[in-house]
Amino acid sequence: MSTKYKFRDQGQFYFVSFAVVNWIDLFIRNEYKQIILDSWKHCQLNKGLEIYGWCIMTSHIHMIVGSNKNKLEDIMRDMKRHTSEQLKIAVQSNPQESRKEWMMDLFGKAGKANSNNNNFQFWQQDNHPIQLITPNLYIRN
Repeated sequence: MSTKYKFRDQGQFYFVSFAVVNWIDLFIRNEYKQIILDSWKHCQLNKGLEIYGWCIMTSHIHMIVGSNKNKLEDIMRDMKRHTSEQLKIAVQSNPQESRKEWMMDLFGKAGKANSNNNNFQFWQQDNHPIQLITPNLYIRN
């Protein structure tokens, strides 16, 4: 098991980055981004997620986060699980989504290739948390 990217100190801030499998450009539609934002709001209100910065790119997300309650790895796991399920439903039910069959096929292949999943995978496996322990890591000169 890798030890390089872990949430080690719950009292610190972390830069996290996570991507859709195969770097699929999913977040070109506002309704998909809204699912992410709604999930973050829930995690802030109910799990202690603190968000200090964020950027939703077309295929991935960057955040600077901390927690005043639950463990960050638990928050991120639950948030990714929930958004994965909600985004799958949103893609499948979106009549404007011209790429739905292609995306669902890629999500299905990724899930079957990963023994941690059950025939579906939306997010890449990791978050790559980087602890922001010195000002040089979070303040640009």
